[in-house]
Amino acid sequence: MLRKFRAGLMLAAASLAFAVSSTAVAKPYKGAEVYTPQGYLHGRIEVRMRMARGSGILSTFFTYKDGSELSGAFWEEIDIEIFGKDNARSWQSNIITGMGTRVTSEQVHTADASLADGYHTYGLEWTPDYVAWTFDGREVRRTTGAQVATLRSPQGLRMNTWSSEAVEWVGAFDDSVLPQHQFVNWIKYYRYNNGGFELAWQDEFDSLDGARWSKADWTFDGNRVDFDPQNVTVKDGTLVLSLTREGQTGFTGAVPRDEDTGPGTGAGTGAGGAEAAATSSGAGTGGEGPATSSSGSGTGGEGPATSSSGSGTGGAGTVTSSSGGGDAPGEGGGGGGTTPDEVVSNGGCGFVVAGGGATASSWAAALAVGLSALAMRRRRTRG
Repeated sequence: MLRKFRAGLMLAAASLAFAVSSTAVAKPYKGAEVYTPQGYLHGRIEVRMRMARGSGILSTFFTYKDGSELSGAFWEEIDIEIFGKDNARSWQSNIITGMGTRVTSEQVHTADASLADGYHTYGLEWTPDYVAWTFDGREVRRTTGAQVATLRSPQGLRMNTWSSEAVEWVGAFDDSVLPQHQFVNWIKYYRYNNGGFELAWQDEFDSLDGARWSKADWTFDGNRVDFDPQNVTVKDGTLVLSLTREGQTGFTGAVPRDEDTGPGTGAGTGAGGAEAAATSSGAGTGGEGPATSSSGSGTGGEGPATSSSGSGTGGAGTVTSSSGGGDAPGEGGGGGGTTPDEVVSNGGCGFVVAGGGATASSWAAALAVGLSALAMRRRRTRG
């Protein structure tokens, strides 16, 4: 999720980028990030998520080689980044590799409907030969070749909600939409073995597994938020990553229901959803609202009810307009170095590829707001 920069500009300001500490003064906004201290080499990751809405806001899932930000280290990262601007209808796929001049290969994909109005399954497949991105089970992009071959190290899994200062990339920030939230129903990791994928583990977020996930407590330049552990919440079988003002951290609202039949919120497993369900057939605690009939085991929908007192799904946030646009770079986007050749597939799932490179006019703006993101990842000791 690093902005890419032209080599000359990056070298000219490298010492400044690493010298500036972005954690010395608390920022007025708070975001959230979780990460796995354990790294994984190759595999398939599927994440069921509903994203934040609002210009200037990003919701993400990405893989990242720990220590990539350090001087002299080779950067390795694969990104899924959802833009909150323009009613949260687009997202960016990207790979970042290299040392010094970094190679990136970002593309923007546009959905038929807002990604903040419902849950969708985002997927990454990473093998020695290719990286592919999927949306609701359909492949939307595949890249092969030299850049994929440089992804040689285990990478941790990360999710975060934050706000970039790169207006050309994410749009102008409108804090009137706060608080905003990214909802994660479940995640699955499949190990890569002899050309195939085998399910290794899945997390339905009935609680936050401290052996698997850690909470970030740092920030980086070009990010208008600090990552605050209090903005990481687990409720109703859902991981909630919040973007709030300082002093208003945490999540106390209703978790939007996921109509998917997979594991997690509203599916009859885990803690269920916040809406009343017509039937309950899964194990676990079922839906938060009562069910009209019951055929499941466990505590989900234990008995029929003649009336419903369950709450609705609530709103996902105020729709905002975007004054930013185009494909200007930000953390996870932008240009600099070279863009590798690749095979692109559009799986017919309602996405349009919006382009693979940043505009030349975006370099100066990205440099002004984000050059020191090179040292962003580990400003503080992780707890």
